[in-house]
Amino acid sequence: MGREKLVGDGPLTGEDCAMATKGDGYWHRLVKRLTVDVDQLDADDLSTHAEAQGARRACDCRSGEEVTVFGRLRTVELCPRDAAATLEAELFDGTEGVTLVWLGRRRIPGIEPGRTVKAQGRIAVRDGRKVLYNPYYELQTTAP
Repeated sequence: MGREKLVGDGPLTGEDCAMATKGDGYWHRLVKRLTVDVDQLDADDLSTHAEAQGARRACDCRSGEEVTVFGRLRTVELCPRDAAATLEAELFDGTEGVTLVWLGRRRIPGIEPGRTVKAQGRIAVRDGRKVLYNPYYELQTTAP
């Protein structure tokens, strides 16, 4: 009489492991989607979308590198320093934030919190934070 092999019923074969891994992947993703914080899910989706756009993850960028980053603007603020206005925006790509700084600008149409932006420039580090000064930027029409 044929008996189906259950997990834990004797040694597993390669076929058993492949089936378990396939099933674990689906169930693992399902349980994660149901139990993880919404902000973490949003960050994961944003990070995946950034990689699909060909951008580098902010956590992988190093000072002095020419990079393209993609993400959502969290904050935008005017910072008057020493009589020279600067517009600063924090771009979050799902892994880490990068501060975009436009020197001598008080406002840029379309640069507002919640907007998705693709920015390119040379990464610098200021006060322990990653910064792009006067980056080339593209406003994205669709949010991830």
